[in-house]
Amino acid sequence: MLKLLFAGSPEVAVPALKTLATDKDHFDVVAVLTRPDAPTGRGRRLVANPVKKTALELGIPVIESDPAAPEFVDELKAIGAEAAAVVAYGKILKQRVLDALPLGWYNLHFSLLPQWRGAAPVQRAIWAGDELTGATVFRITRQMDAGPILAQSTVEIGAHETSGELLMRLAEDGSHVLAAALEAMAEGRIAPVEQQPGAFEVAAKISVEDAHIRFDVPVFAADRQIRACTPNPGAWCELYAEGGAEGADPITLHVLEARPVVPSEQPHAPTDLKPGELRAGKRNVWVGTATDPLELLQVKAQGKKAMRAADWARGARLSAEARLA
Repeated sequence: MLKLLFAGSPEVAVPALKTLATDKDHFDVVAVLTRPDAPTGRGRRLVANPVKKTALELGIPVIESDPAAPEFVDELKAIGAEAAAVVAYGKILKQRVLDALPLGWYNLHFSLLPQWRGAAPVQRAIWAGDELTGATVFRITRQMDAGPILAQSTVEIGAHETSGELLMRLAEDGSHVLAAALEAMAEGRIAPVEQQPGAFEVAAKISVEDAHIRFDVPVFAADRQIRACTPNPGAWCELYAEGGAEGADPITLHVLEARPVVPSEQPHAPTDLKPGELRAGKRNVWVGTATDPLELLQVKAQGKKAMRAADWARGARLSAEARLA
């Protein structure tokens, strides 16, 4: 039985923790390393992250120490782990920490490495229009996401799938790939393969400004941007209720769900919209792009709750000059 340390923090790491912790025939998760409680909400109350909550429910000891601290290696050796499984932990590990466990540290990364190394592989894959992605288990080295690969799985990206939906699907599938890879590693049945050299796209973190929707691009590009930024950091734009009249302040509008218009399937949709121009019907709201319109399905206006776009448009009483930018 492999004695494991599990390192992770957000919801996407929970499936892997549960899979490993409940496989008592192959793994003994001796401790969970996670980020300290963070202040949340208006009251800034300290709240445990999803991995810590799950660990406590499973009765697994929790470590919230900083891996950069000089005493961390001694703390690590004291728990008796042979290897570590890492899923979205969010901290860089120094070489002395990587060397502290005899069988090494192994990361579950949500891309088909070496493509999309970095912080936002799922978001960047959707934004780039990739048709396939997957999960990779590799041994952690000092270079970012560049260690030798133990196992990979491949999935198709859904035509309307958001990054949040795809990430949770990969988290579930990847948890089993991680367990199988670690089991095979511990039993000496797997030989890690070095990653292919070359120039590959890096999955840089997506900022709030990156999520500002562009409508001066083809509709497929606007759709990819919205899906890539949903739910985090959240795709948004600015509503100019009077078309951008001087002195009128725009309102922030978050687009939670949208679909590219296929003219052959939606003959009633307008075909004459300019980029950013809005058109609202009884049941539909469209916005122009550089090609076909984009239909808004669910939105959240500044200071309002999320709602169907048609309901929002009726309440907003949009003028004929209203536009998004």
